[in-house]
Amino acid sequence: MELFLTSYLAGTKKIAEDFLSDLKVKEIVFIPTASNVESYTKYVDEAIDTFRDLGYSLNILDISKREYAEIIDILDVCECLYISGGNTFYLLQELKKKELCKIIRQRVSKGMLYMGESAGAIISAPDIEYNHIMDDKTVAKELKDYSGLALVDFYTLPHNKEYPFVESTEEILKVYKDKLKLLPINNEEAIIVKDGKVEVKKEPS
Repeated sequence: MELFLTSYLAGTKKIAEDFLSDLKVKEIVFIPTASNVESYTKYVDEAIDTFRDLGYSLNILDISKREYAEIIDILDVCECLYISGGNTFYLLQELKKKELCKIIRQRVSKGMLYMGESAGAIISAPDIEYNHIMDDKTVAKELKDYSGLALVDFYTLPHNKEYPFVESTEEILKVYKDKLKLLPINNEEAIIVKDGKVEVKKEPS
């Protein structure tokens, strides 16, 4: 199982390049769905530009707008799945509506690479309820179950001490530091999970 979890892909471009360099991946399936309910989405374009700068082709897959059979066909042959940032609760709602959580877990267990930015990193945890302090959960009116993908046993806290999330990340740490295995990262750090080993890497200056 290999995972790359970041707050901000454009801020961790070199780490991402190193992560992908040893792997024979040519195309990345890119899910931008979490940004559908956000007013600011520049980070999606920046992530697309980052991957293209690194020489990868992208298959953009908005799971809220594609049919289940088509999504499954794409995931069945996907070598690297990237889930972008946005609203974590809306993202999880759309994944659950299409019953994709179990499928993603199965594919990752069989070798598919998983890369997540912000919301895409948070949903790798066992549960996303802790992120209600940062994200508005009322946009996901159909989401009743906050259980995440459970790809890892920790809870990523992206944008730690980064504007405009300084107060919300401080509050999450205050409320949950003794309850959850939080792993905070700023916008120039990424969590690499490989062969059971978890490592936080900082983007070289």
